[in-house]
Amino acid sequence: MDIDELLDHVRRLDGVLELAPGEGSEFPPIAWGDHFFYYAPDGQVPTSTQPFATIVTKNYPDDELSRLDDEGRWRVNVHVGRGAVPGAPSDPGEADVVHRHPVYGDVGWVAVVNPGERTSATVLDLIDRAHVAARARWDRRAG
Repeated sequence: MDIDELLDHVRRLDGVLELAPGEGSEFPPIAWGDHFFYYAPDGQVPTSTQPFATIVTKNYPDDELSRLDDEGRWRVNVHVGRGAVPGAPSDPGEADVVHRHPVYGDVGWVAVVNPGERTSATVLDLIDRAHVAARARWDRRAG
């Protein structure tokens, strides 16, 4: 799966708001080129919740183990809940493997560098489930 295929999938989900900061935007330069997905059917970026999934294209401070500054590397991150995160990987930079997120694994996030043949279906399923959970949280708050 390439990044455009993944973006197309997430963009087709109902109620999704994509935040994709670009160069010169009001967002910090570190976020430029990345994608943050919220369940927000009102079209407003939520102020009291995190995205349910993100795509990052570069290393962030204190998050360099995935080696995203290397050419052609990107990572999808999905919130799966605390009880669903795998144990610590031997190499969080290994591509096409579902890993505990190298920074946010303890709070229920998993990560996949360059999803491919082994993980594409799993990644899409995890995103779909995270979307359903985000929608349920939205409905409870609106409630």
